[in-house]
Amino acid sequence: MNPRATGFLDRFFFISERGSTIGQEVRGGFATFFTMAYIVVLNPIIIGTVADKTQQVLGGGTVPNFPLIAAATAFAAGILTIAMGIFGRVPLAMATGLGLNAFVAFGIATHMTWADAMGLVVLEGIVIAILVLTGFRVAVFNAIPAQLKTAISVGIGLFIALIGFVDAGFVRRIPDAANTTVPVKLGALGNGSLTGWPTLVFVVGLVVTAFLIARKFKGAILLGIVGTTILAIVVEAIANVGPQVAQGQPVNPDGWALNVPKLPPTLLELPDLSLLGQFNLFGSFSKIGGVAAILLVFTLLLADFFDTMGTVVGVGRQAGLVAPDGSMERTRSILLVDSLAAAAGGAASVSSNTTYVESAAGVGEGARTGLASVVTGVLFLLAMFFAPLTQVVPSEAATPALVIVGFLMMSQIREIDFSDYEIAIPAFLTIVLIPFTYSITAGIGAGFITYVFIKALKGHARQIHPLLWVVAALFVVYFTVEPIKSVLGL
Repeated sequence: MNPRATGFLDRFFFISERGSTIGQEVRGGFATFFTMAYIVVLNPIIIGTVADKTQQVLGGGTVPNFPLIAAATAFAAGILTIAMGIFGRVPLAMATGLGLNAFVAFGIATHMTWADAMGLVVLEGIVIAILVLTGFRVAVFNAIPAQLKTAISVGIGLFIALIGFVDAGFVRRIPDAANTTVPVKLGALGNGSLTGWPTLVFVVGLVVTAFLIARKFKGAILLGIVGTTILAIVVEAIANVGPQVAQGQPVNPDGWALNVPKLPPTLLELPDLSLLGQFNLFGSFSKIGGVAAILLVFTLLLADFFDTMGTVVGVGRQAGLVAPDGSMERTRSILLVDSLAAAAGGAASVSSNTTYVESAAGVGEGARTGLASVVTGVLFLLAMFFAPLTQVVPSEAATPALVIVGFLMMSQIREIDFSDYEIAIPAFLTIVLIPFTYSITAGIGAGFITYVFIKALKGHARQIHPLLWVVAALFVVYFTVEPIKSVLGL
């Protein structure tokens, strides 16, 4: 590489200053991409199969148009992740937010057109951007006690480990039934027994990746993903396992989740980006009324606001970018890019884009700067053309990385003083509710409300930052929004 180019990259991204190298950043960018590339496949499944009020699916007509949504999803993720790398200069990747996209599909679009629903997402992003520009969002970020930020990071670590186990099929959700006493169980049959080749591939990948991490092997996480994918391809070629779910076929609990690991017949295809710009900014107000539309925007805003804040804190701490007092450089730029990404996701018709906790996989690989995000973003843009290749890596090959990263983030728990109950109880609730509710926002909200409540009752109200009072009150509204809507007849 040209020495001048290397020097520019080093200075611009603070690579040496943060104790990293260009090689580490590239490996980290690849690792993050492979752990979140699933969104290119998963987002079309979530928002491409739900009909809006006019019985149209996203992209027009009544037939799901997966390639159209996949191309727009990859395009938005690529552009926004590159923007985060250049302006935020941190190893945080962005894509359509899971959970938010389901809420848009099932909670919003069914009451209006898809264009109207995406207009609400754009409005939510604009409001958050205004909060950043006025300093409110950054002020809230800085008002959170350092140990509560640590708890958020630990909770997210447990959360992404749980995501890893569930997405790999190692742990399965148990459908509601009269004889069900637990929400999840081990194995496909729910009887504590592990079955199926994909599960074996996941276990081998987890053990090998853990060994490489323990040996402090450079490129351990990325090597684990690539090696496990190769193993999965070999297993599929020999055993012909097939997918868990296939059209016209009974469910195969021992099949591959999401992707079947085999080389596709074609490697290259031109993307169709005709979904870009298909949104109606204020159409929802005429469809469901102003009050209902504002409540939907508020619900989107709160979830997006604190999901991102939790991810930035968690991944930032793992990367060593958060100071002992809980502050972080370039916070304003990071949050502004994230806010504009929410609006951009709506404008691209793929739902709100947000910062991904899977960015921690790249950090675990050594990424410390925005160069890793640029690499991840470029890979997303290439994924538009090489969409078939994004479907080669099965969940069982990528998810061992999430479990290992969860362990790395969990190790920060030693920074919490559990002898001080005023902070320990809110921290505990934050840590356990993030994975138990499958929601970063719910865990953060419970922690904030409990922190303010305990401090106030113990006569230490002066120790509470004024903004935390506001945030706690907003979370009370967030948790009670359905009763409020019921009272208002919405």
